[in-house]
Amino acid sequence: MGVGKTTIGKLVAQKLFRSFVDIDQEIEKEYNMPTSKIFKQIGEKAFREKEKEVISNYCTQKLKIISLGGGAFLQKEIRDICLKNCIIFYLDVSWDSWKERIDILIDSRPVLQGRTLQEIEELFRERQEIYSLHHSKLNTDNHDVEEIADYIIESLKLAWELYD
Repeated sequence: MGVGKTTIGKLVAQKLFRSFVDIDQEIEKEYNMPTSKIFKQIGEKAFREKEKEVISNYCTQKLKIISLGGGAFLQKEIRDICLKNCIIFYLDVSWDSWKERIDILIDSRPVLQGRTLQEIEELFRERQEIYSLHHSKLNTDNHDVEEIADYIIESLKLAWELYD
């Protein structure tokens, strides 16, 4: 959450001439409201069910760059389908770097609203364990989006060469 998945994903897609899909944006388009409002009006459970449906659809399509919301990977069924059908890049960020972004994230992230800094840190640390299930991990601290996008592209090229 707030690590730059959408920004980096769009750049990777652009450089690889692929379609980019932000799952949260797709859900927002379907409901015609922002995620925070979906959480309030329809509830997190309904949002998570829709999220699973949308991700399951896109994960089986080839040549897409997909960005999942920070909470999506917490669902085992979503993790399993993503790990089976996609190459998962985990964009890691340290707590110190991430907490500097809280002020700009909190309004658009319903899961952070109404929590203390300590509760937010606990949530951050809990998710780290689940996020450890991936195909490739890169730390985003002190790297700009171009560097991160280029690393992902080079990793994909290497994988294509190895498995070609």
